[in-house]
Amino acid sequence: MSAVPVLVAARRTPIGTAGHGFAESTVIDLAAPVLEAVVGSLRAAGVDDEIDDVVLGNCLGPGGDPARVAALRAGLGVHVPGVTVDRQCGSGLDAVMQAALRVRSGGDELILAGGAESASTAPWRFWPPRPEDEPVRYTRAPFAPAGFPDPDMGAAADDLARIRGIGRVRQDAYAARSHTRAAATDFGAEIVPVAGVSRDQRIRPGMTAQRLARLRPSFGAEGTATAGNSCGISDGAAVLAVTSETRAAGLPALRIAGSAVCGSDPALPGLGPVPAIRKVLRRTGYSVADLGIVEITEAFASVVLAVSDELGLDESVLCPEGGAIAMGHPWGASGAVLLVRLASQMLRPGGPALGLAACAIGGGQGIAVLVERVE
Repeated sequence: MSAVPVLVAARRTPIGTAGHGFAESTVIDLAAPVLEAVVGSLRAAGVDDEIDDVVLGNCLGPGGDPARVAALRAGLGVHVPGVTVDRQCGSGLDAVMQAALRVRSGGDELILAGGAESASTAPWRFWPPRPEDEPVRYTRAPFAPAGFPDPDMGAAADDLARIRGIGRVRQDAYAARSHTRAAATDFGAEIVPVAGVSRDQRIRPGMTAQRLARLRPSFGAEGTATAGNSCGISDGAAVLAVTSETRAAGLPALRIAGSAVCGSDPALPGLGPVPAIRKVLRRTGYSVADLGIVEITEAFASVVLAVSDELGLDESVLCPEGGAIAMGHPWGASGAVLLVRLASQMLRPGGPALGLAACAIGGGQGIAVLVERVE
């Protein structure tokens, strides 16, 4: 028998700038306290169901199934399993999507899902050397095989901006909006302090378009992506409880209306959310005009703006309280952070009724999850 999956008890760590507040905090150190906090919220609300699984996204951790290790560290009990998901920047959102599909199937009743990333403590790896060569450090996974484009994300963002005519001035204006709105927002209710850090570290008040215009291009002299209109390399974790609408009765909750993943051109990975968003809207019968809030990972201003242009989104609904440009982008956690942000905004009195979270993914993929406020 199928069930209607909902999200409750959404929490996250502060987002730390790599090498700073969480410089010595491993992915397990970040994930475990958030798992504990989510379980504490559930138990305080009278939800005492057995946890069927822990599903966490992670890109660059030490291996060894961080979800299981974090579940043990969090004291969930040896009977609670864990599985780790890697869809690169969409990993945290994919973890929640997988959990929701399992609840919808009726196979599971309560799963903790989200993501965690520690860029600060990610292990160094090296490609096996040839006998005559020195080892070469492995800096990132190939996003596509030989014969396909495989650009770094920054270079791809510059290409996307040039091809779609999204100039530096527009990118800086959007980035200034992200910085300003994040600086004006109190995120305290969704944050679990970790390692003495209780606030997002990257947010800078007073970051105007004029100040941003002084920054040099980061990925080539002719590019338009800079350190100010792009995300920062970050550490963080986010977790939500995924259960059925019946079992969450009476709790503030978001109903998962639908989800989708799609492939797209590896040369322009920033456009990956477009087919995924169209697919989930087509599946659920909604239109772009129905969306009251859209949270897209702000890896680069050009990416968010290109997706908005392609879909005809009202830019006023995009990341209304700022996003990754201001807050940072902990890769494996960022998709789950989007859902935490949706929960915070949609579950307020008078909050939007329909929201969407979406991520662009290296190698040309997109993922989108559509949620409704449970009345």
